[in-house]
Amino acid sequence: MSLRNTAIALFATVGISTSVLAQTVTPMGTGKGGSPHEKVSWKVGGATIAVEYGRPFLKGRPESQMMPAGKLWRTGADAATIITTDKPLTFGSVTLAPGTYTINTEPGDSEWKVIFGKLGAPGQWGVPYQANLEIGRAPMKVSKNATPVEQVTSSIGTAGSSPSLRVQWGTASASTPFKVGS
Repeated sequence: MSLRNTAIALFATVGISTSVLAQTVTPMGTGKGGSPHEKVSWKVGGATIAVEYGRPFLKGRPESQMMPAGKLWRTGADAATIITTDKPLTFGSVTLAPGTYTINTEPGDSEWKVIFGKLGAPGQWGVPYQANLEIGRAPMKVSKNATPVEQVTSSIGTAGSSPSLRVQWGTASASTPFKVGS
């Protein structure tokens, strides 16, 4: 590899790794159901993105009971899990304008779906699922965590050259890439 190509590869790697900056975590107290809640924010590709959610613990319960395949899940606990963005985001064929949206997921054995919806009202409870507010669905790739994750964790990281939204709980890790901008 020439020095020029090495320099280009290095700058591309640095550009990818800095496209997702350090996260900011804000504790939001304990929800009505008893799970701790937090708001996690990131700067990604010029956008500020935040996910606010309840973080239940497995407490020895089977993952299949907590995230049953083929059943919609609020992707957290208590109030609806929400994502807020100040720039357009595209997940698969779903484009979200700047604003606040609910996140639900549909776990599966080999693939999950992330489901975005309109937020009906601030503080909206996470169940029952409100199909009339659904905007669209995007596929999530599923893998296994090397070490089980006791508490639900949502994060933004990189998948190749794209940022991705990830949800981890127990041995399950589901992620979907997204693009910033229209």
